[in-house]
Amino acid sequence: MTKPLFETVALIGIGLIGSSLARVIRAEGLAGHVVIATRSEPTLETARKLGLGDSYVSSNAEAVANADLVIVSVPVGASEAVAREIGPHLKPGAIVTDVGSTKASVVRQMQPHMPETVHFIPGHPIAGTEQSGPEAGFAELFEGRWCILTPPAGTDPEAIAQLAAFWEACGSTVEQMDPDHHDMVLAIVSHLPHIIAYNIVGTADDLETVTESEVIKYSASGFRDFTRLAASDPVMWRDVCLHNKDAILEMLARFSEDLSSLQRAIRWGDSDKLFDLFTRTRGIRRSIVEAGQDTDAPNFGRNAAKSDVPGAAE
Repeated sequence: MTKPLFETVALIGIGLIGSSLARVIRAEGLAGHVVIATRSEPTLETARKLGLGDSYVSSNAEAVANADLVIVSVPVGASEAVAREIGPHLKPGAIVTDVGSTKASVVRQMQPHMPETVHFIPGHPIAGTEQSGPEAGFAELFEGRWCILTPPAGTDPEAIAQLAAFWEACGSTVEQMDPDHHDMVLAIVSHLPHIIAYNIVGTADDLETVTESEVIKYSASGFRDFTRLAASDPVMWRDVCLHNKDAILEMLARFSEDLSSLQRAIRWGDSDKLFDLFTRTRGIRRSIVEAGQDTDAPNFGRNAAKSDVPGAAE
């Protein structure tokens, strides 16, 4: 039997990411013992019933006492409170990481509470669904996805390599990045699309000339895709906006400028400009498919046959 990468792994937080990690750790034999920690007793009981770990505690300090790897899977805004709680109880030589969607803020919140005897390596697995909670997780969540590590300067290369090996065993491709650069990149490829989605769905809901039933009944694929993004965890995305606000505001400003340019092209009937923009952006989509980040299956890979559904063409 292959030796586990870590003897004991502590998962603090057991939502979609945490529960998916618990499942893949068990499936791939990545740890000898998994400790599940959450302050919510109902959530802890659900995790126990699902058999996600080997032991279950409501104290984060107790969870990390003997852990070789600690993975913090909580909303970004709670990072400092968790770091302050676990810092004095961390095992010398332990690796501490997180899964938050912003990194510079996590470094500011957590690093001051990390003892010099541990390896603090923030991380971000770029994977998720619109579902949340321990029931939502699945072992394949990280397969074929990127995981970005943002180790502070001077971090032990062996610790980085060990954490990278863990994520690779989960199915991810690992990249290293500066925290601020990570936040700028994710602001455009993830944070801004979600913010736009929340706004578009909110606008549709507020329109007085269109009823809610019409929005639901006649929603075309574009709007449905926006609703999927807008169904993401409100707590998580509130914290993303608050903790990556500088990069998000910069991207929103650029987006507003480009949107104004598009608005002028539509108003003045500038067909060449519209065609050039739509052609260029179509090329980006094709590059994403070619990179294996999405599928070009008919009807966006939806399983249901719609050829016999009235008005199915969109």
